[in-house]
Amino acid sequence: MARLDLGNSDLAIMGGQPAGPDILLQMGLDCACGRHGSTDLVSAHKWFNLAAMKGNSDAVRHRRDIAEEMSRAEIAEAQRAAREWLSLN
Repeated sequence: MARLDLGNSDLAIMGGQPAGPDILLQMGLDCACGRHGSTDLVSAHKWFNLAAMKGNSDAVRHRRDIAEEMSRAEIAEAQRAAREWLSLN
């Protein structure tokens, strides 16, 4: 059975493998709506960006939608976080 370890969302794994696009999309949705605390658009953008890079077309739409509510600095921060996550995974 696959396991989803979200103790630290930056280390999200499923069955010992890096999270796929659907899991990354869900993490973005969780951050965007504040499911596990307060709303975090920077983190949401990061997860949507990663899911989009893995081929999830819904993530592209969600990333575009929340980007309209973010400053350039916040978007840049989210992009840096996505690159950092990629370098660690």
